Amino acid sequence: SWISVPSTADILLHLGLSESVIAAACARVGQRVLHVDRRSYYAANWASFTFNGLLSWIDDNKVCTYFTLLFITPVNSFKQQDQEECAPLAEDQQILSSDGEPQGEEQLSGSAPTQAKKKKISYTKIVKEGRRFNIDLVSKLMYSRGLLVDLLIKSNVSRYAEFKNVSRILTYRQGKVEQVPCSRADVFGSKELTVVEKRMLMKFLTFCLDYEQHPEEYQDFTERSFWEFLQNNMLTENLQHFVLHSIAMVPRETHTEEGLRSTQHFLRSLGRYGNTPFLFPIYGLGEIPQCFCRMCAVFGGIYCLRHSVQCLVLDKESGRCKAVIDTCGQRISCSHFVVEDGYIREEQRKGVEHKHISRAVLITDGLLLQSESEQQISLVTVPPLEPGAPAVRLVELCSSTMTCMPGTYLVHLTCPSSGSAREDLQPVVSRLFTKPASAGEEGTPAVLWAVYFNMRDSTAADRSGYDLPGNVHVCSGPDAALGSDHSIRLAQEVFRQLAPHEEFCPPAPNPEDIVYDGDGGQGEGAGFSEAAQAEEGAAEEAEESKEKEASQESSPVEVGEMPDPPPAPLAEE
Repeated sequence: SWISVPSTADILLHLGLSESVIAAACARVGQRVLHVDRRSYYAANWASFTFNGLLSWIDDNKVCTYFTLLFITPVNSFKQQDQEECAPLAEDQQILSSDGEPQGEEQLSGSAPTQAKKKKISYTKIVKEGRRFNIDLVSKLMYSRGLLVDLLIKSNVSRYAEFKNVSRILTYRQGKVEQVPCSRADVFGSKELTVVEKRMLMKFLTFCLDYEQHPEEYQDFTERSFWEFLQNNMLTENLQHFVLHSIAMVPRETHTEEGLRSTQHFLRSLGRYGNTPFLFPIYGLGEIPQCFCRMCAVFGGIYCLRHSVQCLVLDKESGRCKAVIDTCGQRISCSHFVVEDGYIREEQRKGVEHKHISRAVLITDGLLLQSESEQQISLVTVPPLEPGAPAVRLVELCSSTMTCMPGTYLVHLTCPSSGSAREDLQPVVSRLFTKPASAGEEGTPAVLWAVYFNMRDSTAADRSGYDLPGNVHVCSGPDAALGSDHSIRLAQEVFRQLAPHEEFCPPAPNPEDIVYDGDGGQGEGAGFSEAAQAEEGAAEEAEESKEKEASQESSPVEVGEMPDPPPAPLAEE
């Protein structure tokens, strides 16, 4: 092979969010970092793809054990609750067969004139505009006072990305989608709550903000569920629903203290950057690992995609890993090896049991809840539709996030798996995305394309569950939680083992203040410095390309009377 990588490194890693953070932190304190991955893209299971890139990923992972049960769903498979067929597609629209190829065309029924007014989006159009999509494999939001945002600010990595506020929080209740009042202004402006309910809710949320100071209020419920605690506080059914499913976002059986912590975390994140607690990165969540990769590259880290580790070389006396052999047969000496759980063979697992996450990605033609502005980023919570079913979380993204083409919306559905992704999520899709029941009724959004898949969740496994040398560190993939706190805590924990006396991700200087060593003091001579400069130059060119594309795409986005706010910069208040 013509590819040559350094033969010595302090840290050898695969790609993922935790691994990318670890790489940036280690490079920042002077460690020699080599990042290799068998994939052809950054961020591993946290990656974002264009539409055509996602189709290629689907083909590549049909037989992969990490991603299972893939379905590409025809549009006309969605039913109304009365089991009637959805209105067929417009004349120039096409649907996808199970293998992803367009098939068949049908005339739009004249019984639904409200739908005829919508701009027709065909499968061919989606493919043609595929580069406008940035579709995440994992769907998460960023709590504005969460560990990830705090780390982006502290490390100065936030300068590599832009963010937008999640504009509203919605919930599915009594057969319809409603807006959740969560801030003080929302509560007192809500038309869904009575005056008495508004006072009750504000009193309860005020208590949750500093519940630790009032243990007498919940000490009798420490071993009981949060749901029982809400009932004991005499909250109405409306308020119980909002608090449990849309603010705390926990199951009914969750212990009271955990429910209170979740509610407090939500409330403390309110108002830092907007009217909701959440931020979303422009171009998708896959930008975040790449931001940390760029920081690592600036400080000398080397990246090599389509390149992987074949086996470990162990020291006979200590049993530690002293080198690896890559797929080209090259020996790479390393003091530590950080690896993603998906690379570990089954024989090296000691009874590790994995959970799974059910995921679906939809491309739709309208908002779930209409508003004056078409540019909305919404978090939607759907409680279990029947006993034993999981609660489902939806994130609805508009074109101003640069994740979908104008005229379409990208909807991510996520829940812990109780069956296949299709079994877990299609009941929710069937209720929320149907054609209007009659010509005079406001139409709900139509699904133009959908894919279902299950992802493995290995976050419950600990170090003792793997039969590996002490200096081989395993990082889990994404979990089903809304935030990324687990991945950041894991990165901090691994970094303390790699560099126990160093600060975790100290602030990086501004680019103009960085001086590179002319004689290449790191690693393989000048290789590390040259690679860093090349990586930085490539990243700058990519960023300029994205900014140019963003400026071209912003003009066709139709915004209502309420203009969409600009991207929210990350900075301390």
